[in-house]
Amino acid sequence: MLFKRKVYQKLLEWKKNYGTSYAVLLEGARRVGKSTIVDEFARNEFKTYISVDFSNITSAMSDVFNDVANLEMFFNRLQLITGVTLYKGESAIVFDEIQLAPKVRQAIKHLVADGRYYYIETGSLISIKKNIKDIVIPSEEHRIQMYPMDYEEFMWAIGNNTYDVLRDLYRVNKAVGNDVNRKLMRDFRLYMAIGGMPQSVKAYVDGENFEKIDNIKKEIIALYKDDFRKIDNSGRISKLFEAIPGALSLNKKRFILSSALGKRTTRKDKELFYELLDSKTVLSSYNVTDPSLSLNLTRDIDSYKLYLTDTGLFTTLIFNSGGNRNIYNQLLSDKLDINLGYLYENAVAQMIASSDRELFYYTWSKEDGPRKYEVDFLLTDKKKIVPIEVKSSSTRYHSSITEFSKKYSSKLGNAYLLSQNDVSSKENLLLKPIYMLPFILDELN
Repeated sequence: MLFKRKVYQKLLEWKKNYGTSYAVLLEGARRVGKSTIVDEFARNEFKTYISVDFSNITSAMSDVFNDVANLEMFFNRLQLITGVTLYKGESAIVFDEIQLAPKVRQAIKHLVADGRYYYIETGSLISIKKNIKDIVIPSEEHRIQMYPMDYEEFMWAIGNNTYDVLRDLYRVNKAVGNDVNRKLMRDFRLYMAIGGMPQSVKAYVDGENFEKIDNIKKEIIALYKDDFRKIDNSGRISKLFEAIPGALSLNKKRFILSSALGKRTTRKDKELFYELLDSKTVLSSYNVTDPSLSLNLTRDIDSYKLYLTDTGLFTTLIFNSGGNRNIYNQLLSDKLDINLGYLYENAVAQMIASSDRELFYYTWSKEDGPRKYEVDFLLTDKKKIVPIEVKSSSTRYHSSITEFSKKYSSKLGNAYLLSQNDVSSKENLLLKPIYMLPFILDELN
């Protein structure tokens, strides 16, 4: 089953604007759909193409790549073994899971310079040091990050045609009504429950129950852990990964490596943390020391929070103790008897990241007291800062974003409080249901 993905348009832009000078490298966590979309793109947009999957390569194909220095012989052997004819300027060669063939990746420089064909790479865990330490990383790569399905892609996949209606409701900027809002929030909670991994979404479209969908997500998590063990067999990366929901649920101001690992942090532990980031399975949000338009310049690299790239996997990690069918039903009907603010926070992080924005937050203490404040997310719009606070239920208390708005009034754009509640406003604070976040992001420059 092929799902419509927005990254297809980005691949079209690469082919038109960069294809003759750069290979394209589609990065992302495993199982987000990279191979599927690349296969569809190559089939639709080129006269012919050859796809080489380095995770499942025959010995005969492997021999073809032992010598790429003689390009004429290399191309002839590649066409002979695949039975596919390549046409100059009209064909593409796909290198799937390129991180498993570092010498081939290094050869991209010469393949692109040759100019005969287009080159598409896909990669997971692409920056692992053991895979690239002995090669020269080619500068002739145009990188595109691929994420799990965003909310709009999810709606396309399940055949829900209300997304354009949501956009219209956002533009009207009026309350949608309690009954309508409850229905729209249930739709969004369905996205949080299933997530954006194509396998999980396909299972739902095929009519599978939540127990089966949850098992699929557990298999993906197990696959990630297998990858982590290949990097470090001590299991420390898996511990960091599994600790993310707990760290967020405790409402800590930052993720603490020593707490997650249960021991004093070493330099090796910090290296493993960066390898976890390289896996693209998690998102990092950095605390900024001075909210301004240059958020990246004032980020504190030692003060950060972690989220999962896919909220569906995050949901599975939270409820990994069994009885999942009932738990999912309670989640969809909003009847869970626990505070799930951190689940909604992860969903917001995923939506911001999938719009190709970096994640930042801000913490501070008032000078006249010990109380600490935190704004969940900071974005920028033209010459203004846009703060976002996330609530799972009640919006009565929002002192952090209120105090932030006072403290930085001269830098402030719109300030948003996202929750399950209907559209409204409180003084200069705009209250929006969380499913309207994509349209807020669309408006920001």
